[in-house]
Amino acid sequence: MLNTISLGRHISGQFNHELESIRTHVLAMGGLVEQQLADSLKALHKQNEELAKRVIKDDHKVNAMEVAIDEACTRIIAKRQPTASDLRLVIAIIKTITDLERIGDVAESIAKVASENFTNKQYNLLVSLESLGQHAVRMLHETLDAFARMDVKAAIEVYQEDDRIDREYEAIIRQLMTYMMEDPNSIPNVMKVMWAARSIERVGDRCQNICEYIIYFVQGKDIRHTNPEDIKNML
Repeated sequence: MLNTISLGRHISGQFNHELESIRTHVLAMGGLVEQQLADSLKALHKQNEELAKRVIKDDHKVNAMEVAIDEACTRIIAKRQPTASDLRLVIAIIKTITDLERIGDVAESIAKVASENFTNKQYNLLVSLESLGQHAVRMLHETLDAFARMDVKAAIEVYQEDDRIDREYEAIIRQLMTYMMEDPNSIPNVMKVMWAARSIERVGDRCQNICEYIIYFVQGKDIRHTNPEDIKNML
């Protein structure tokens, strides 16, 4: 657990409280983002305009949480001047909330596509995104769980899941390209579905980033631009 890794070491009980409070807020933000993403995908698949509008309306909550957590981290840096693992933790949190906010933006964007009008025939295009979307939501959930426990092993396992999302995305794009060639009149709506698919694929990339921050905090290693096989060997 995070509190046994870092929080329990401080002489200042107030410092412990501040770090724990920020961690709790990050997890709350993550939970909201996960719900936003799941709801936006549900709105897309069910063509539920009311749910789509709710996702769009609630995006400001995610933005507000990012600002509040960022300000709390800035205060800790100014007041506590953290070093070593404490500084890595604060940096990891700042970077994590940036990626969570961008996943929130993805949810808002998907909800906007869900508000568009698709013919019954074109609705099948939206159904094709269901598996990809569920995979992205599951990856985000597992990423947040790894963050809650600051579990490097879990983070590395989740990190590798992005390859599967990439393959699913590429298969969907090939399918959509074929559809456009067969029915040129469908191009405007197919482009919207392509854009939604790309947005979902980006969720996997954001999750990978957060997994990198977990490893950075726990082990002090920056694994950006590291060969995937080398990362796999860290297990």
